[in-house]
Amino acid sequence: MLMVQVDPFLAATAAACLLLHLLLRHLIGNRRPSRLPLPPGPRGFPLLGALPWIGPQSHAGLARLASRYGPIMYLKMGTSGCVVASDAGAARAFLKAHDVKFANRPDVVSARDVTYHRQNMVFADYGPKWKLLRKLCSLHLLGGKALGDWADVRAAEFGHMVRSIGRDAAEGRPVVLPEILVCALANIVGRIVVSKRVFEEQGEESNQYKEMIVELLTGGGMFNIGDCVPALAWMDLQGIQRKLRRVHARFDSLVTRLLEEHEASKEERKERPDFIDAVMANRRGDNDGETISDANVKGIIFDLFTAGTDTSAIIVEWALAEMLKNPVILRRLQLEIDSVVGRDRLVCESDLSKLPYLHAVCKEALRLHPSTPLGLPHFSFDACEVEGYYIPPNTRLLVNIWAIGRDPRAWDHPHEFEPERFLAGGRASGIDPQGNDFELIPFGAGRRICAGKMAGMVFVHYMMGLLVHAFDWRLPKGEELDMGEKFGLALPKVVPLKALPTARLPRSAYV
Repeated sequence: MLMVQVDPFLAATAAACLLLHLLLRHLIGNRRPSRLPLPPGPRGFPLLGALPWIGPQSHAGLARLASRYGPIMYLKMGTSGCVVASDAGAARAFLKAHDVKFANRPDVVSARDVTYHRQNMVFADYGPKWKLLRKLCSLHLLGGKALGDWADVRAAEFGHMVRSIGRDAAEGRPVVLPEILVCALANIVGRIVVSKRVFEEQGEESNQYKEMIVELLTGGGMFNIGDCVPALAWMDLQGIQRKLRRVHARFDSLVTRLLEEHEASKEERKERPDFIDAVMANRRGDNDGETISDANVKGIIFDLFTAGTDTSAIIVEWALAEMLKNPVILRRLQLEIDSVVGRDRLVCESDLSKLPYLHAVCKEALRLHPSTPLGLPHFSFDACEVEGYYIPPNTRLLVNIWAIGRDPRAWDHPHEFEPERFLAGGRASGIDPQGNDFELIPFGAGRRICAGKMAGMVFVHYMMGLLVHAFDWRLPKGEELDMGEKFGLALPKVVPLKALPTARLPRSAYV
């Protein structure tokens, strides 16, 4: 029997909105110009649609509904139509066969302020401006050559991270893992984008930054009544917009300060321009007349500091938590790295390609704990037919990446953390998370696949390799491991992982 988890606020709002729903239904009717059926799905409630059936853990709620209605499911999110793809075949149908039609983003109220009114790359509609933003990011920041150009920055900042953890280990202090990871990643992004470390040390300032990013991603991932029922958006009934505007003001202040300092120091970077220098030098597109505005610049920085820090840290945190649950996996990974690297130096980026079990551990973390459980929403302005179903115009698409990674038809023991499945001879040995194998699409797929997928994998592999090679890890005495999830655009642990590190290399290796 399907259990219903009803949000009290949504239930109260339903009664107040019933009259408006009946009026709208009378005015616009329910006819549609196709004899094809809509995909199956829950009937829903007046005006609120299926929102009360989904519950606060939307990825899990939608997966429960899909187990009843099927891998392609249509439902109303308030008054907005939404189709949900919940297995690899359904994801392939939308993101490969109908990729162009669903290459846009919905204009959601929640994203407007924080993305400078969708002037960033992540939430911009598919078109010339988006293509220019994507081209600049790929060419100067996220492509293979650019990644190679900035390898020394990653090595320096991750080395700084390891030494910081080493000081905690020497004094017997536990480490709140996501805090120190996000600090290191923010400094890498800062140095590459604006030639500046954002934080000198992990501490109160960097922790406040971490909390700010979490608030942005959590608020942006909530099902906002204003997004689902546009006629009510001005009321901000849940207070989501007020909260996001406050957080955005803090973030914009940080970005403005970084850009002002960047402009003041431009003469110092003539020999090695950074990413923003490259963007400023290429603000006009090739032949289409598109230009990069100041809002676009801030929007790109927003993308890089949010998607480039917290999401990678989340994967590493989940992977280490899973290995603390199963120390055999941790020991096997340490043995592999010891056999390739030895015990007299830290892991280098050039070592990563020789560590297949490390890659398997990271893939398994991406499968079981994708950092964006529902991906980012897609949107189609036009009606289309998908797998024999009629998809109306102006429909949102959600791809339940979390459910796909736990589909028992695709994965043996889907709820178990088993990296061995990805090793040679394993059933999933040929599956790669770069968007071609739809059983594992943590970065999405198609035209709107995450532009930073290559950088994200380098970050995750490098951090994971350093952490398990340089230190042994255990929980503080008397503490238990909480594996609860906190839903938003990203999916961190409810209780951040706190663990005690112990150095396992000679002191000279950490210098």
